[in-house]
Amino acid sequence: MLTVSPSPHIHKEQSVPTLMYGVVFALAPAIAMSVYVFGLKALMVMVYAVLSCLLFEFLITRFLLKKETSITDGSGIITGLLLAFNLPSSIPWWAVILGSLVAIGIGKMAFGGLGNNPFNPALVGRVFLLLSFPVPMTNWPAPMASRWNLVDAVSGATPLGIIKEGLDAGLSIPELIQKLPPYYEFFIGNQGGCIGEVSGLALTLGFLYMLYKKIITWHIPVSMIGSVALFSGIFWLINPDKYMDPLFQVLTGGVLLGAFFMATDYVTSPMSYRGMIIFGIGIGLITVVIRLWGAYPEGVSFAILIMNAFVPMINKYLKPKRFGVK
Repeated sequence: MLTVSPSPHIHKEQSVPTLMYGVVFALAPAIAMSVYVFGLKALMVMVYAVLSCLLFEFLITRFLLKKETSITDGSGIITGLLLAFNLPSSIPWWAVILGSLVAIGIGKMAFGGLGNNPFNPALVGRVFLLLSFPVPMTNWPAPMASRWNLVDAVSGATPLGIIKEGLDAGLSIPELIQKLPPYYEFFIGNQGGCIGEVSGLALTLGFLYMLYKKIITWHIPVSMIGSVALFSGIFWLINPDKYMDPLFQVLTGGVLLGAFFMATDYVTSPMSYRGMIIFGIGIGLITVVIRLWGAYPEGVSFAILIMNAFVPMINKYLKPKRFGVK
């Protein structure tokens, strides 16, 4: 008699905690850079977010769901870090904790916990705060202006905000570019914005580490960044006086953070490689549409959440062929 057990039949050393803590390690360069750029305030935001996410996950699993606590698998730490990465360093502590409650309570545990949530929990918390408290969520401390102070005395607009406000005021792109630092400074870390999106270099190092460890694949990041560059490049070629070039669109805002760490979330992204590519292209297209014509200068968070909603359909129609099927 031959007994066939259910799949999976191939055992690997990777487990959920191993993968999650691998992502945490990959975030280390961005964590260090955010503290260097924004100082102790950024560190405090990350501490508040991580501790409150773990606390809420423990309380919900223990007392509401009556299940064994899952705070040791590393997913709560990642949610807290990514939530903090999507916040300004000047945000009040109570807003961070409220965002953590929404991220864990609504974005994750309301659907049954890790593996069941259809939307990225950190982005659920971030968008809730942006819509509910737009003023503290759009108060951007200038990079390196008050690095080791607990109070952010100097505020400045993000590069995307400068372009958006300038175009609304009737200025042209060549005039607005003069107000911006060289692009290589954006990549290194000299730009205002959310805590975790300021340094493309630090995020890229984390991305390369995850590729090396096979925590993620290249399909979503490459297709998302490529589509942002392609779609924004088309409009830039049509009218360079009204639209920024694709390199600016990729290096500023949350494109790299979203492509490397948010869109690649296992639970909320497609399972097949073809599905991942379509998913990434969709995020890139929606991001460009929001940036160019939306009310907000940034659209990565909204784009990822919108495409999260299409993941079940993508998985349904882009299933890989079953073994043995011609």
